[in-house]
Order: sequence, then C-alpha cells, then structure tokens
Amino acid sequence: AAAKCIMSMKRWAYLELGDESMLRFIVMATPEDINAKAEFIRQADDYIEVPGGKNTNNYANVPLIVNIARNEGVDAVWPGWGHASENPRLPEALSEHGIQFIGPTSSVMSVLGDKIAANILAQTAKVPSIPWSGDGLEASLTAEGTIPDEVFKQATVNSEAEAIETAERVGYPIMIKASEGGGGKGIRKVTSPDDLKIAYSQVCAEVPGSPVFMMQLCSEARHLEVQIVGDEHGNAVALNGRDCSTQRRFQKIFEEGPPIVAPPEVFREMERSAQRLTKNIGYIGAGTVEYLFNAAT
Repeated sequence: AAAKCIMSMKRWAYLELGDESMLRFIVMATPEDINAKAEFIRQADDYIEVPGGKNTNNYANVPLIVNIARNEGVDAVWPGWGHASENPRLPEALSEHGIQFIGPTSSVMSVLGDKIAANILAQTAKVPSIPWSGDGLEASLTAEGTIPDEVFKQATVNSEAEAIETAERVGYPIMIKASEGGGGKGIRKVTSPDDLKIAYSQVCAEVPGSPVFMMQLCSEARHLEVQIVGDEHGNAVALNGRDCSTQRRFQKIFEEGPPIVAPPEVFREMERSAQRLTKNIGYIGAGTVEYLFNAAT
C-alpha cells in the first residue's frame, strides 16, 4: 500500500506540477523491512528506522509516529491500511502539533468504529439496511462527534426479555453481536427461540460490559463494496465498486471482482447511498462502504 501511494502521488505531482520531486516522502521502516529491501523504502526519499517486532513497537505506535513526524518537520501523515490507520488518537495527536492527517477526523473514526453507531448513521443517510434491533432510528452527530445516548441505547438489547422481543420482531435466523467484540468473540447465530437465552448469555459473557445488538442473518449474500472519497468541504464522490465475495478463511481472494451480480440501476443507488453517508458524517479521505447484497430479495 505504501509503495502504491508514493508512486501515485509522484505521478500526480509530475502530471499536475511538472516535477515529481515537488513532494518528498519519508517512511518508517523496521529492520525486517530494511533487510527484505521492501519496495516502499526504495520509492521513498528517506526512511527512519524503527523497532521491529509486533506493530505496537512501530506502525501502530501513535507516540512514535507523532514524534517522528514532528522531528522530520512533515506537513502530513498518511497511515496506510491497518496498524494505526483506524486509531482515533493518531489524527487527534497530529492535529495538536499542526500536522495534517490524511484520512477522517478522530470523531468520525470513533463513531464509525462502533457497529451500533455506524448502523444508525447508515439509516440516517437512507442506506438500505438489514432488519435489526435499531430499525428506524436516525440521528445526527453531536458536537463531540457521537450519537446521542438516548438514540444509541434504543438500538441495544439489555436483557433476555428484550432479546426475545427483538428476535420476534426482526425474525429468525438472527445474529446476536457485542459491538465491542471481534475475532469471533461476542457473536452468535440463533435459529430458534430455544437457543436464544443461552446465546445471549454467551455473548454478554465473552465481551463484558459491551453494548449488545441483534440483526437478522443475511443468508446467501454477496459482499459488494463502493469506494468513496470525501473532502473537508463536504463533497463526496463514488469512484467504483467491486465484488469481494470470493474468500477463504475470511480473507479476500479476489479484491477487484466486478459487481455484476447487482443490476446497474440497483448498484447506482448503492453508490448514491454511499455518497449520502459520506456527506452526512463529514468523512474525509478515501474509504469503502460495504454491502451484503442478496440477489433474490
């Protein structure tokens, strides 16, 4: 990702400014990357060696990134994918030192990182949504960049009785999810009322203290994505789409399959919905709005 980013920006600088050296690139590099002669190091103008090992020592280490950015006098930081790219503390810390973060603001990053809040924002932007415990809820972000508490709580399931009531309204099969869960923890599929109480208790126990929500299982769905770009002036554009359904062990095999399973007029509306969501939340930078698409329904 870093090598592609540098190459693309250099090409832009050459085409638009007539000189690819108008932009100077400094990268962080671990000993492992240096020994492997990683392409992104060769593409950069300079590199700063950082500790090796797990990513909290280097590419996910927010204080380290900020200190290097300050010491090198950079104007902006692009975090790439993964690592610290979805950590709200990074744009916040860089902003304190007058350094531009190439990506969304910390408040938008925080709210999109919460599964419940993200679904409410999607509904607010009229993005077609799967039936769930927060059906029909809409909200605008507060001054702090959060969903109002009273709206957020209406989307959560707080007892076995509420779980039974929600399942009857939404319909089986249903997924019970802890919004702070991940890696297979805090999620259960339930196909009948007999299994609901046990599944709800298991989800709560696996991620203690996490808000819980429920969503109808979308069977035989395709994983379609719309790629968007938003700017700080409130503009947004949908660039293209792709089908990422072919996966093995939850990892994509084909990243760029064409989304031809969706009729053109349907996919165009998916693009418009993605644009509305991007504008509504003030998203800045490149991103992806992901859909579960059921061709039968």
